[in-house]
Amino acid sequence: MTIFGESHGPAVGAVIDGLAPGIDVDMNFIASQLDLRRPYGKISTSRSEADDFSILSGVFEGKTTGTPVCIMIPNTAQKSRDYSATRTLARPGHADYTAYAKYHGFEDYRGGGHFSGRITAALTAAGAIAISALRGKGIMIGTHIARLGGIDDRPFGQSEADLNKDILILSEKRFAALDESAAEAMRSAVAAAAEDGDSVGGVLETAVTGLEAGIGEPWFDTLESMLAHGIFSIPGIKGIQFGGGFDMADAKGSEYNDPFCLADGKVRTATNNNGGINGGISNGMPLIFRSAVKPTPSIYKEQQTVDFMERKDAVLSIHGRHDPAIIHRARIVVDSVTALVLCDMLSMRYGTDWLAG
Repeated sequence: MTIFGESHGPAVGAVIDGLAPGIDVDMNFIASQLDLRRPYGKISTSRSEADDFSILSGVFEGKTTGTPVCIMIPNTAQKSRDYSATRTLARPGHADYTAYAKYHGFEDYRGGGHFSGRITAALTAAGAIAISALRGKGIMIGTHIARLGGIDDRPFGQSEADLNKDILILSEKRFAALDESAAEAMRSAVAAAAEDGDSVGGVLETAVTGLEAGIGEPWFDTLESMLAHGIFSIPGIKGIQFGGGFDMADAKGSEYNDPFCLADGKVRTATNNNGGINGGISNGMPLIFRSAVKPTPSIYKEQQTVDFMERKDAVLSIHGRHDPAIIHRARIVVDSVTALVLCDMLSMRYGTDWLAG
């Protein structure tokens, strides 16, 4: 997949190559996925895009043709003047300086340009096709806000049946917390940070069910490494752990090993501390991982920075429209990237036509 566009350019989009012919493409489902990424209310930026996407190639009569699929989403709500006054000031936590260092000043700086979270709209649209294809194979993906602003959501259900129920619940929620009282407290925490000109981050937890044992490669193309590669490509993601993750570092093997057992004639584990992966390969248990989402770097407090063109210290006060939190919008992007990576891994195992079969 190639993604293209800038935050304040005419459009963003994606080109997906290698999809099997015959995969169903539900335009209404793509639109509903984009809606879950869209900002709303006081907990999001006031920049609201219609996300009226077009599929320019690779789909005919509701199914993929097997040739590259090109999706384009016009930008319609840019306010580029908000960025002209701070063009040479490095916004703390942003890619302004690193983009300048890489592209020698020729980059589109407006709204973060190609580094903007706006580009995740293209990932979400492309991911919707992958999510649909995986659902057709009985593979379900869902992400909830496990923690935000120090407030914890209830955990995912432990059994695969309960996980599937939770995933279906999340698919209908714009704010993806499983416990409604926790969701209300989280929204209040975001609103309070916004009132103070600040921002908050949190932790997303993702579950994948229906994935058979045997997916992944040893060493460099492990299921963990490929998923981490994809998830770290999402703006604002600063950490990932699978299963028990860092909690396992201070424990004993007797506490965190997953005893094997038989359940309905299938090999399973009694616990799932390894998050459904052994040796970089899926073991048939639900795939579980967590992603750390940093606080949105665009805040309205005065900050110390440098003018990287004039090479002098400076003070920055930003203006414009910014999210006090991105985690509630990022969860559908995590779902989408997870689906795209899994489609890749499954194609390596079974061939590309398997997804349409």
